[in-house]
Amino acid sequence: MTDALVEVNNLSVGFTGAGGATLAILRNVDFSFGKGETVGLVGESGCGKSTLALAMMGFLKPGLRVLEGDILFREHNLFAMNNNALEDIRGGDLALIPQNAGQALTPTSRIGRQIEESVRLHTTLAPERRRERVIELLSQVRLPEPEELLERYPHELSGGQQQRVAIAMALAGKPEVLLLDEPTTGLDVTTQAHVLELLRDLAAQTGTAMVYVSHDLGAVARVSDRIAVMYAGELVLQGPARQVLRNPAHPYARGLLLSIPKLKEAVVPSSMPGRPPPPGKAVQGCAFADRCTMAGQLCRDVSPPLVSTATDEVVRCHYHEKVENLPPPEPPRRGDGRSRDLSDTLLRLDDVSISYARPGVIDQILGRQPDVTPTVDDIVLDVARGETLGLVGESGSGKSSILNTIAGLRPPRKGTITFENDVSLNAPVDRRDTDLLRRVQLIFQNPDASLNPRHTVAELLAQPLRLYFGLNAGELRDRSVALLEHVRLGSHYLGRLPGQMSGGEKQRVAIARAFAAEPELVLCDEVTSALDVSVQAVVLDLLMELQARHNAAYVYVSHDLAVVRAIAGRVAVLYQGRLCEIGPSSKVYALPSHPYTEVLLGAVLEPDPDSIPVLMAEDAVELSPPARGCPFQRRCPHRIGTICDTTKPPWQKTGDGHVIRCHIPLMDLERRQRTKESARRL
Repeated sequence: MTDALVEVNNLSVGFTGAGGATLAILRNVDFSFGKGETVGLVGESGCGKSTLALAMMGFLKPGLRVLEGDILFREHNLFAMNNNALEDIRGGDLALIPQNAGQALTPTSRIGRQIEESVRLHTTLAPERRRERVIELLSQVRLPEPEELLERYPHELSGGQQQRVAIAMALAGKPEVLLLDEPTTGLDVTTQAHVLELLRDLAAQTGTAMVYVSHDLGAVARVSDRIAVMYAGELVLQGPARQVLRNPAHPYARGLLLSIPKLKEAVVPSSMPGRPPPPGKAVQGCAFADRCTMAGQLCRDVSPPLVSTATDEVVRCHYHEKVENLPPPEPPRRGDGRSRDLSDTLLRLDDVSISYARPGVIDQILGRQPDVTPTVDDIVLDVARGETLGLVGESGSGKSSILNTIAGLRPPRKGTITFENDVSLNAPVDRRDTDLLRRVQLIFQNPDASLNPRHTVAELLAQPLRLYFGLNAGELRDRSVALLEHVRLGSHYLGRLPGQMSGGEKQRVAIARAFAAEPELVLCDEVTSALDVSVQAVVLDLLMELQARHNAAYVYVSHDLAVVRAIAGRVAVLYQGRLCEIGPSSKVYALPSHPYTEVLLGAVLEPDPDSIPVLMAEDAVELSPPARGCPFQRRCPHRIGTICDTTKPPWQKTGDGHVIRCHIPLMDLERRQRTKESARRL
């Protein structure tokens, strides 16, 4: 007998290439974990993390096959089981939480019915108790008003809410092993922190073992006992979480850590040079050699074996003893969009409200808006030419709604949006003239939303160049090549389709397409949220470089406060579609700040296992703002009385353009937060 609950023994997985050759995408992987243990599995896109996680369910994507080795669950070989035996353990003993909850949920079935089906299939609860269990699961994952959510369909929930439903479904059967494939990527900072606390508690209370696949090293640090680092289909480093995150013995793991933006530093971190080899490509020697500053001829000729270190790590590197002595990378780059010329305002939003309520027949006849609380209300913002304004807040705070309204994809309910002092942006996109369309560009979170899968990169870039500048065929190619070089891709990408590129490459094509129009204002909607930290660093540096070249202004939406800190000169904090705080990023991220900003900053996860987020004990995301008073009144840790319920809070100035909308006097805010910060350090 063995103490391991799951054992991966010398596993190689691959496929047959066009020429009949066998190509491996997982190579000789040895990996195991026991009851109650949480292992973080990290690495860049394409390294094999998700393939390995799915293999632990006894599942391989079509076209893949086991080339060598096996996977044992309770000492039974998963790949020797028939389908009936696998179905008996999948979803119950072995549960998977996917990255994209939208693909895991049935769009035509109500949420309550889908979770109840999981309870029915994977528990022995009597029918009359299943509804109670469904409500309990929804409450466990911090979904508000669970009894109301039971009747909703997936499309009526935000992306973060859908992800929490998927987590609830996976927990229904009280699994022994929980495989989590980027489960918190789409969640805002507070929800992510609470979900991770839930997973930690689950492991401690039930002994559930977990494999947490992620590119977010802050999330991995919070839940993992041990971390395994993958590169090009191989495990290159395994060890205790504290050791791997503080002083890793492999240069690749070190490069990942150096690529992460820091909450307390207004800089974009250095990115690793180069890119991983394509999945399945045979590599002689060390797969990381072309990107490693220590690599010598031995690294290029001989594949390094796995060796144990004195720090309880297992590492695949010829020179692992020298990693801690590597010189630091080039200094991080400070943002270019930090200066603000008040006399050169490019965009202004004045008393803007946005509503998703549709007018009824009577409202349409009378030409009036529905009498409902607007989703976004009372927004007053301005953006100077060449400036970066960050919009932060939880899911449902109205960040993307504001961007879509500026872009003309949704009309404002009231208020005015003005571009360059005299051009109205209230008109929908189909009523804007060509020049205005050129000057205001939107980059989506998911590049697949803007890139036609049937068009090559050349065709995608040619569309704006032809539309806005009337270039001929020769000029189109020259300009397209120049754009690709600006986003660090190259002319050989012109013939590729979106499906032939990685997520980071597609996002860079989307950025190139936006800048093909030579815009003056670029609206960035979570453009790096789904990217690896190394690719994210490249994209952030690229955005700053393009901003400096074109003097473009950015409105940058993100739930990653460290990313916003790295590139934004000013920050606006939104809660339930209402502004809480606006000011220079150095002020907003310091003391004093709005109680909601304090909650957001306290929940930020650092890539350090000893960094503990400061979370509110009782906290639940709300579906809609209160009709009056402070929008944050129900969750505020410093609520001072009925004035918060009845009266809209005033704006208070701290200086240097920093304002906070709160009833609490600034001196009291600062005193309370300093006391809390001192207690946290102790």
